[in-house]
Amino acid sequence: MKTDSIFYRIFQTEPGIFFELIGDSAATSRDYTFQSIEVKETAKRVDGVFLPAPGSSQPIYFVEVQFQTDEEFYYRFVTEIFIYLGQNRPKRTWRAVAVFKQRRIDRPVPIEYQGLLAGQQVQWVYLDELGESADLTVGLEMVQLIVEDEETAWEKARRLIQKAQQQLEDETVKRKVLELIETILVYKFSELNRQEIEAMFGLSDLKKTRVYQEAKEEGKEEGKQEGKQEVKIETVPRLLQLGLSMEQIATALDLPVEVVRQAAQGQSDS
Repeated sequence: MKTDSIFYRIFQTEPGIFFELIGDSAATSRDYTFQSIEVKETAKRVDGVFLPAPGSSQPIYFVEVQFQTDEEFYYRFVTEIFIYLGQNRPKRTWRAVAVFKQRRIDRPVPIEYQGLLAGQQVQWVYLDELGESADLTVGLEMVQLIVEDEETAWEKARRLIQKAQQQLEDETVKRKVLELIETILVYKFSELNRQEIEAMFGLSDLKKTRVYQEAKEEGKEEGKQEGKQEVKIETVPRLLQLGLSMEQIATALDLPVEVVRQAAQGQSDS
């Protein structure tokens, strides 16, 4: 899954996160709908456009997410914005937000656009500079999880899940947030097979989410075809490397703890 697809899903599901990123209130999202809009003349698509409700005086927000160095970024972004404005003539003010994984991958603004981008119409967000987790909302921590190192991402995800459970009272919102966290983890740990993903998600309320249930069903089918318990046992060494305890693995894979110990011992002996 591409990074921009993750952000598209996050902004579409919880648009308030975008407004938190730019220092506004999440409640502002109530006046907007989020879309990914194709710019027909260039056959390209703006990552995201927040369109104000009819009759609102709020500006349009164009957002582009960039995770790799791209010398053409500003040429492309500005061109797409102005083609959209020319095609649609929305008769309202606009803002542009460039979201970068890190400041170091941002490139200098081309001289042609320096005057245009020098004002308050454009805002930059660097995900690695959002701040300490304790000071961030659940939404901003979720975005921060995307750029977290793999070595620390799972522990951060566990803390984030606990924070969401404690702070989010609306069960529908809580479920959506858990599914978004799960989507981010699937993206970050794309090398894991379904059994391993199932075990990781089995450590929390993620087990109740839609994506987990789909993974579980796929895992069952894989198990039927390859020998269910054998497939699970082959997964044990990898889960141990990820830091799960034998008890956690046994619970997640529905295996006796002794079977997990034997599998771990077999890996050690080999």
